[in-house]
Amino acid sequence: MILDTAPYLAGALGVSGLAVWASQRRELIQRWLTWAVAAPVVTLALLAGSYGAAALAALIGLVCAVEYARLVRLRLPETVILAGAAAVLPFTQAVQAVQAGQAVLVGQAVLVVQAAQAVPVVLLAVALAPVVGGDAEDGGRRAAYGVFGVLWLVPLTGLVTMPPATAFALCLAVALADVCAWCGGKLIGGPALSRLSPAKTWGGVAGGAAGGLAVLMLLGALTPVTALAVVAGAPLGDLLESMLKRGAGVKDAGGWLPGFGGLLDRVDSLLVALAVVVVFA
Repeated sequence: MILDTAPYLAGALGVSGLAVWASQRRELIQRWLTWAVAAPVVTLALLAGSYGAAALAALIGLVCAVEYARLVRLRLPETVILAGAAAVLPFTQAVQAVQAGQAVLVGQAVLVVQAAQAVPVVLLAVALAPVVGGDAEDGGRRAAYGVFGVLWLVPLTGLVTMPPATAFALCLAVALADVCAWCGGKLIGGPALSRLSPAKTWGGVAGGAAGGLAVLMLLGALTPVTALAVVAGAPLGDLLESMLKRGAGVKDAGGWLPGFGGLLDRVDSLLVALAVVVVFA
């Protein structure tokens, strides 16, 4: 299904590229260029099977772990644990996926259980890092943010444990929902979704939901769980990062990704959407 969708994805990038260049808006052009690079990378990684998906999840997780640690001012021990878990867990799942056989539904269920069994070990390690360091002044905050970071990034293993076609559809639906949310916010407007991000409106939520659900339906991946992930999980993921950034007093989690800031700013919606699918599917 991924290969069948590739021509349509390329066509959508081409048409949107013409519209973006015609707008002459620097931010939109930068975002489109980032999309033009990211779309084939994600597609090829998921086409490569379990290890390709694991490499994609590990790369995203590693970069996001570093950005998150800097955002919430974690110290080196928690950062190393968080980044290590984000990079290693997807490959652990890939090995298990090859052994179990992803085509077997029971095998997929076993993978999710095994992933859940590894998480408490990482949570314990990141929570105890400030204790071992004897940090009485800031240890509680470091432990709390470390635990939260693990729970936020671990769902990236869902890119490995779920069928490639579903993972591809979810990534594309969340990405298009983000674009449609921006358009809906500009065209429809309405009251602000939350004080955490006054620029995000209910009109944007409606536009994002419509665009995301349309993608899921066209790709044959529309289920109650994937719909919930795109309609509710994606905007909540966006607000979640907005909360963290407001608390840190910064606009973006990074500054290296053209048009977006950091990678965490780009995948914040996907992280919660993946969590919804992993938990409820």
